[in-house]
Amino acid sequence: METLSSSTLGLLIPIILAVFVIFLRMKRAKRPVSAKSIILPPFFMATGFAMFLFPGTLTSPAIDLTAFLAGIVLSIPLILTSRFEIVGEDIYLKPSKALFFILGGLLVVRLIVKLLINDSFTALQTAGLFFLLAFGMLATWRVAMLYMYRQVTKKALRT
Repeated sequence: METLSSSTLGLLIPIILAVFVIFLRMKRAKRPVSAKSIILPPFFMATGFAMFLFPGTLTSPAIDLTAFLAGIVLSIPLILTSRFEIVGEDIYLKPSKALFFILGGLLVVRLIVKLLINDSFTALQTAGLFFLLAFGMLATWRVAMLYMYRQVTKKALRT
């Protein structure tokens, strides 16, 4: 049996993860949200910064900053489509019909970037850069969600 190349795995794994995230978001939409459930994922993901203790993952600070800023820019569609709704006493993240297309678009952008930079960086450096991009996207999205959540809770308290 032939093993999969790293390039093939680099394409398959993000697709599998995107499908997983879509199902996870659909399942999560059935439970009420809290400030804690919004803010904890970036803290859990932050443990991934430990990869930068290994010299093989290091790139220049300018490239690292570019990857992080790209993540912030890519979080904009997620922020714009995230909406909360009050159901009884609970607040839910309203599932967006655009989520599938946004994640698909982000996946396409990721694959294009990966193909463009594939020969410029080692596999470890590429992993580090995509981690920074993902962290920038997730942290920005979650901070915006926390702000929106607080606005909804203030509104709910007034009524």
